[in-house]
Amino acid sequence: MDSVFGFVWESELIVWLQDSLGRAGAAAASFLSLFGEELTLVAVLGFLYWCLDKRLGIRVGMSLLAASAWNPMLKNIALRPRPYMADPRIRCLKAVDADADLMDVAAQGYSFHSGHSASAAATYPAAAAGLKKRWILWCSCGLVFLVGVSRFVLGVHYPTDVLAGWVLGILALVITGFLEKHIANRPLLYLILLLTIVPGFFYCRTNDFFSAAGMMAGLALGDLFERKYVNFENTRRPLPILLRLAGGIALFFALNTLLKLPFSKDFLESGTGAAFAVRAVRYLIVSFGLIGLYPMAFGLLSRGRSDSEKSLKKEN
Repeated sequence: MDSVFGFVWESELIVWLQDSLGRAGAAAASFLSLFGEELTLVAVLGFLYWCLDKRLGIRVGMSLLAASAWNPMLKNIALRPRPYMADPRIRCLKAVDADADLMDVAAQGYSFHSGHSASAAATYPAAAAGLKKRWILWCSCGLVFLVGVSRFVLGVHYPTDVLAGWVLGILALVITGFLEKHIANRPLLYLILLLTIVPGFFYCRTNDFFSAAGMMAGLALGDLFERKYVNFENTRRPLPILLRLAGGIALFFALNTLLKLPFSKDFLESGTGAAFAVRAVRYLIVSFGLIGLYPMAFGLLSRGRSDSEKSLKKEN
């Protein structure tokens, strides 16, 4: 049974903020919330992994996906409804799944902890620490704070959900960093991480867990595949960066769309064990494709560019 717990001031604060900030505040909160959402995080990880520093990208990806999987495991124990589900005065200004019913818990997820807050805390400080720039670290912390605040302004989380999400994200960052530092065997490292989420398969009944679980498995397989068979090189050149990012995001959308085609919308949204399994496998394939297979194209593009440059030199 769902449980409504918390402090009276939380609902009162949300109502006051929504009434005081108006449309402009809602628009700002909606924009800031984007920095904790799937597409933005995929773009950030893609930039790190495909372009800047692939080892840093994997490190940040492990932190993000650990937080993303552990979060719904805790949500499905706490079973706390979202604020707008429990208090009719609170408006949902941005649904998790815009196509689903606002009261559909399988699609919209539970409230405690905040997944956006956890994801932001597990991603941006980890990336900033790897880049070793103090100003980037301070900016990342500010962004994490704003993402968290945006979630209760939008009416989809309580302030305590956000605080707990920040703690979970930092724990994911610290734990995955500790494991990577002390376990040199990559398959063993990934096995340990995957074992931490196994219990979730027995009781989680929300889409977010199965998405994260599939992506974590795909990241593990993709990284091992890339290290053994691909070994691509990063780039700091503007044009290759733009091409890699554009191609990767296009591939992300294409795979997500294609892998849904064999199934009806009713089945995918049914909340059954089979639908959850399909979702996990779909995200595994997407993650493996982006991390393990897509970088193979970088070498082909580099060779093609080198051949063109050689031909031009001969002509001149």
